Amino acid sequence: MADLVVAGAGMAGLAAAARARELGADVDVYEKGDRPGGSMLLSSGVVWRYRDWETFRAECPLGDPTLQRVVWAGLDEALEWVESLGAPVVAHETGNPLTTGVRFDPRGLTEALARDVRVEEPLLEVPDGVPTILATGGFQGDRELVARHITSQPLVLRANPWSSGDGVRLALARGAELTAGLDEFYGRNLAAAPRIDPEDFVPLAQVYARHAVVENVRGERFEPHHWADLDVVQWTARQPGGRAWYLVPDVALGERVRERTVAEAITAALDAGAPVERVDGATRVEVVAAITTTLGGIRVDERARAAEGLWAAGADVGGISTGGWSSALAAALVLGRTAAEDALGK
Repeated sequence: MADLVVAGAGMAGLAAAARARELGADVDVYEKGDRPGGSMLLSSGVVWRYRDWETFRAECPLGDPTLQRVVWAGLDEALEWVESLGAPVVAHETGNPLTTGVRFDPRGLTEALARDVRVEEPLLEVPDGVPTILATGGFQGDRELVARHITSQPLVLRANPWSSGDGVRLALARGAELTAGLDEFYGRNLAAAPRIDPEDFVPLAQVYARHAVVENVRGERFEPHHWADLDVVQWTARQPGGRAWYLVPDVALGERVRERTVAEAITAALDAGAPVERVDGATRVEVVAAITTTLGGIRVDERARAAEGLWAAGADVGGISTGGWSSALAAALVLGRTAAEDALGK
């Protein structure tokens, strides 16, 4: 019998398993999908925290400060640990002055952490007598749960299709509680291309709403304020069809948002077949709301404990980014390691 059971092989589950093995444990890792890596494998690979604790609290004011402090204070050591395992680094910076962190190659990061994963084997119930860590990735892949808690409008799933609330259900069955913020999510407005494949998730992101006039099909406007466009994607998700339109004046086309200009992002939309048209000295782009991860979830303490003999990490956990946004990969990495150490009594 294994010393530890882990459900999910994304960042949180893989980090938990890797740390547990370092501590000498025999680990069984169950993965519902046909590969390890979860949604981490589909991401840009940036694992970050806010440079200042005060900024973290200001950006995510409704989160649990104790849990936030665990992630914020523990990330630097966790990043050094990941690098020591051989995860390939693309850059030791994030491109955002508010944050600090590391950009990894997602595939190389997965390969550095993954070992002996039981793919296409979901954990159907929590075993008695064996410490278990739930890291199944949230519930963004379950349309019924998304409709119940977030919106009934159709959303593009900008994540792996296997994160469908299994961890939440297993936790509730064991007496765990859920956090506030179940109606919140992180995502992107993507160019409304006729076909959006996983490899399009990053290039089709239209992250320049603050340089545009944003409106829905009825002509109602929204004024974005969040630096990561979190507010505009959550607004778009609740509009008819989960859609909006960006009207971008020509003077804004040269504005740079991270590694691309607004014009380059629009060109990617046009090349993918999304509706893009010229309108009186401006460019109009149709976008669709895409959900990457849910922000509410299982309530845990500072050692990632959810219930007797049960821990949770990653997007299964709520209470970190509530009211804003912080790195899901950072929380997954830190809490995955924390859960493994606590479950093994270390």
